[in-house]
This record gives sequence, C-alpha cells and structure tokens, in this order.
Amino acid sequence: MTRRLVVAITGASGAAFGVRALEALQGVDGVETHLVVSRAGALTAYSELGLELKDLKAKANVVYDNNDIGAAIASGSFVTDGMIIAPCSAKTLGALANGLCDNLVARAADVILKERRRLVMLFRETPLHLAHIRNMEAVTEMGAIVYPPVPALYARPDSIETMVDHTVGRVLDLFDIDADMVNRWSGVRGQ
Repeated sequence: MTRRLVVAITGASGAAFGVRALEALQGVDGVETHLVVSRAGALTAYSELGLELKDLKAKANVVYDNNDIGAAIASGSFVTDGMIIAPCSAKTLGALANGLCDNLVARAADVILKERRRLVMLFRETPLHLAHIRNMEAVTEMGAIVYPPVPALYARPDSIETMVDHTVGRVLDLFDIDADMVNRWSGVRGQ
C-alpha cells in the first residue's frame, strides 16, 4: 500500500530541509510525495540553493500550485499520512494558528489538523516574539508538532548537510520512516 506524504516549502530560510526531505523520500519504497511550494518558498529555494522551481518540482511524485485550492490535498477524503512544512514561515504559522486558509499550503495543513493526521512544522524564525510563541502554542493545541530545526550537536556534525540530514531524519522518524539519516544517541561514552 502506498503511503502519501505532503511536503510544503514556504518562505522562511531553510529550504534545504524541505528539499532534503523530498530527496530522502525518493529512496523510500512505498512513499508518494505531494509537493506544494509557496511563491516565497520558491524564491528562497533559488536564493539559498540555486534551485529552479522546475528542478524542485522534479523531486516530488505529485506537484500542486499553491493557488489550487481545489487540489486533492485540500480534501480530508484524500488520505495521507500527514504533512511536513519545511521550512515553515511566520506567515504560514500565523495562518494555521488562526484558521486562515487562503492558499493550498494553509488549506492542506488545515485538513491534516482537522483529520487528526500528523503535521510537522519546521518553524525557522529567531528570535521569537510573543505572536510567534502564541501561534506555536495554538497549533500545538490543535495537534501539530512544532519542530524548530535546531542542530543536534551531540551528533558532532561535520557539515551543514550532515546537520540538515539529521534534522530531516528525525522529522521522518515522526512518520515512522527510517531513512538512515540519523546519528542516534547511544549514551555518553569515554568518561
């Protein structure tokens, strides 16, 4: 049975997290990726990674336009395992916290929440002000997982790519997908 996972890339810094999630999922049998990219997300992916939108779209099985509010992922009857928003902009977080579904990213995430499926949001904004914190509280109360992509330094990453892989691997763990990207903690040694 094919598992469907929605991946959204919005306009915060950190497009590498969404791109790497798509790349990792390409190597997982039985997982079909459904991608939606905001306009600002496409600009960020190009700015940070030099990745054209067509090349980004090629990393997914199914691609939707962010204005296509009638897309399959906009309906709860379209069964998915959940959704990853990586990175998640402050605008997207605020929209979800307040039930504003004026684009497909927000509508698809709202559907995930109402259907009680897993929504993982890699909120990439610092420092935080009170609206960010309250919006994170609101989406958490709705069932989302707010996952700031903070590097796990215990893994002793030797590159940005290693840090991104570890974070993406941990996010995929939340969907019971082991993409063999995590340097797992095994306790303190050598003391």
